[in-house]
Amino acid sequence: MNRFIVAFAALALSSAPAWATPQWTVDHGKSKLGFAVQWSGEAFAATFKSWKADIAFDPADLAHSHVTVLIDVGSEASAFPDNDEGLKGPQGFDPGKFPTAKFEAAKFTHGQGNAYVADGTLSLHGVTKHITLPFTLTITGNTAHMVGKAVLARPDFGLAQGEFSGETPIAHAVTVNVDLTASKP
Repeated sequence: MNRFIVAFAALALSSAPAWATPQWTVDHGKSKLGFAVQWSGEAFAATFKSWKADIAFDPADLAHSHVTVLIDVGSEASAFPDNDEGLKGPQGFDPGKFPTAKFEAAKFTHGQGNAYVADGTLSLHGVTKHITLPFTLTITGNTAHMVGKAVLARPDFGLAQGEFSGETPIAHAVTVNVDLTASKP
């Protein structure tokens, strides 16, 4: 009888419960994480080439859903290498001092249709702030496609210093763009 109890306990502890929130795996080839800002009066867009996402999300169980995204800010790249160099310097992301940005969300709300909002925190450049990320989500079988945008203010994260402290040449408002495709087993 003791063996049966030990075997049952081991099986119960090693198996994910039936009610566990599904884990999603990002398809980086079909996903993009980046930002857009007005720079010298022109649109400037960049992406992060290296980032990881831990996603446990179920539209039917938002209370147990959570997301953590780690972004290598030194992986920022755009079509303007001179701007990229400045962004990686001490008045920009300064990846030597602040190598990673982190977004965490454990509160989600559902709007109409496929509209959702993630409430979370963004830690960037040594500063952590609450942000909301409105997004749309389409799930087809075991594949999900999420598109979202959030507008941040550079000064809130200490990214408006020195010659870049004003609205020019770089606007204070920055739009974070997420276009993510993921699958679950």
